[in-house]
Amino acid sequence: MRHPYLPPPYPPPPKRSAELCRRFAEEARSERPDLSALCLLIGAVADGSLDEAGIDAAQLELDRLAGELPYRPGGPPAWAEAVRRLLGARYDFHGTPGDYQRLESSLLHEVLRRRRGLPILLSVVWLEVARRAGAPVYGVALPGHFVVGFGAAGEQVLADPFAGGRVLTGTDTEMFVVGATGAPLDASMLEPAAPLEVVQRILNNIRAWAAARPERSDVALRAVELALLIPAHPARLRYERGQLLVQRGEFMSGAEELDAYADLIEVVDESAARKVREQARTARAMLN
Repeated sequence: MRHPYLPPPYPPPPKRSAELCRRFAEEARSERPDLSALCLLIGAVADGSLDEAGIDAAQLELDRLAGELPYRPGGPPAWAEAVRRLLGARYDFHGTPGDYQRLESSLLHEVLRRRRGLPILLSVVWLEVARRAGAPVYGVALPGHFVVGFGAAGEQVLADPFAGGRVLTGTDTEMFVVGATGAPLDASMLEPAAPLEVVQRILNNIRAWAAARPERSDVALRAVELALLIPAHPARLRYERGQLLVQRGEFMSGAEELDAYADLIEVVDESAARKVREQARTARAMLN
């Protein structure tokens, strides 16, 4: 169904959206969350045109690409080079500065179609294709830039999917970290990122995209609601959801969410809780 007052992509109908959220919560709480499944569910919640056939097609495309990788090419450097040749060189997956301005750059099915995206979504493609082929691969959440790692710590090779899979030198990695934080690289920054960490970061990116576009508060709200379904989510997401609901004119629901957040923080910060409760009262007054 098209929404005449919203630019594309259009959200799915409420019943479909609720079912997708239920499946997302179930997958996020499973013993081994499936990264590609979670990313495709995010895509389906954001883009109502992505149906079950589209989700299946995206998974099949990841399988197909994995089938084109050579069988056990060697150690971590050989794996990194094999995936770069396939995805970066042959299929031209990479990113550009303009990709940061597009919501599609955070949706896995669109990244597979366009072969463009944000560093973290391109890394998901690298991870899922290489993993299916048996590579020792994992995501590395550097501050300000997501990359892919091959091999254990002693033989780790880092590749940058945003740059077409270019293998990073130690200096390259240090520059990413210093540029983002002003501090030197710490070994803990090179540890594998868990699937739910990757998903949370993707949702953070979507929220940041929507925050710069107040007319897309619908996108921000859906991203917050998905993030709330991830175990051990930040409590402040409740506050953000309440603010978004008020912004969208859902004053009573927003006030209830703000009060719930105030209840959570009252024990540690009474002053902040009082301010949030005042925001909730203001929201209720807007109903009059």
